[in-house]
Amino acid sequence: MKKILPAPLLSAALFVLWLLLNRTLGAGHVLLALVLALAIPLLTAGLRPVPVRIRRPGLALRLLLTVAGDSVRSNIAVIGLLLRPGSRRHPPGFVQVPLDLRDPNALAALALIVCLTPGTAWAELSLDRATLLLHALEVDDASAMAAQIKARYERPLMEIFEP
Repeated sequence: MKKILPAPLLSAALFVLWLLLNRTLGAGHVLLALVLALAIPLLTAGLRPVPVRIRRPGLALRLLLTVAGDSVRSNIAVIGLLLRPGSRRHPPGFVQVPLDLRDPNALAALALIVCLTPGTAWAELSLDRATLLLHALEVDDASAMAAQIKARYERPLMEIFEP
């Protein structure tokens, strides 16, 4: 059954979504929904990361709260820069963050964290996945910023996702 339905929940969601969007239970739509529900998960199987194994859910919740707080603070700072363009204290720049993180799901979570925080953007991950190049709206001390990202986000992600 695993080979026919590599992602049963995705197949079920696609089937139902197709029928809901088309607002019909006509035979042609049901058949097309079935074909799509089977074909799309098979065609996209290689795009899905390895299964997620969260080892410390309590730490995941604390990390979520940390990210939410950092995002609020960052939003306020970016709004301040937009409202007062001359108030910028430091120039924008790139920061290299050496990574110890290897789990693909943890790297994806780190990418989300960095991209959801206003004023920062994930620019590049080295081919060996050992260095993250991050762009920041204001960079005072690049090494301090890299250390902060490692301490606040990378370390918890390693504890949550890696054995």
